[in-house]
Amino acid sequence: MAVETAADRLVMLTDFGQSVTYTVQGGSAATITAIFDNQFVEVDSGGTVGFSVQQPRLTCRTQDVVNCTEGDTFVISGATYLSRIVQDDGTGMTEIVLEKQ
Repeated sequence: MAVETAADRLVMLTDFGQSVTYTVQGGSAATITAIFDNQFVEVDSGGTVGFSVQQPRLTCRTQDVVNCTEGDTFVISGATYLSRIVQDDGTGMTEIVLEKQ
């Protein structure tokens, strides 16, 4: 069980996150606050030289994305992403692996 409240989580997201437009497939758009991370990750392709790819992820309150499934749309800083993996951590926060469109 989480120690913090939904309001505590929103304060953290407001301090470190940004506004994101979230649209459930077949639904209407909503604005949520989330932390967007688009780090580069090294991929081992089996050769002598590795290469890197971007790994976009979104961290948000679970209550803001209750119905999120693969293929929902997120618009972040003008770029459109689709949700690919939705990971509810059981403490009120969800991490969503994204794919840029």
